[in-house]
Amino acid sequence: MSAPAPNGQALLSDRELEVIELVATGLTNQEVADSLELSKRTIDNHISNILSKTKTENRVALVRWALRWGKVCLDDVNCCTLPYRSPNPSAPELLTD
Repeated sequence: MSAPAPNGQALLSDRELEVIELVATGLTNQEVADSLELSKRTIDNHISNILSKTKTENRVALVRWALRWGKVCLDDVNCCTLPYRSPNPSAPELLTD
């Protein structure tokens, strides 16, 4: 398990951040798995690791944590702090205002 960043935020992988974004939209673990073309078991493991790293107890607490730390954008909340991530990994990332 990785140590927390100096500012108190958990260190999460790009994949874990991707999973959080999909959880925050209301998808089930199976729907997240389908969206990322992974097995449900893999997503279950990601969610378990994310909950542990963020010290959250459930999906609702995780989404609250993600909103607090600017990891997700929901209905124009926190959107100004997030960089745009292209769905194409080889495309350059753009920042939005």
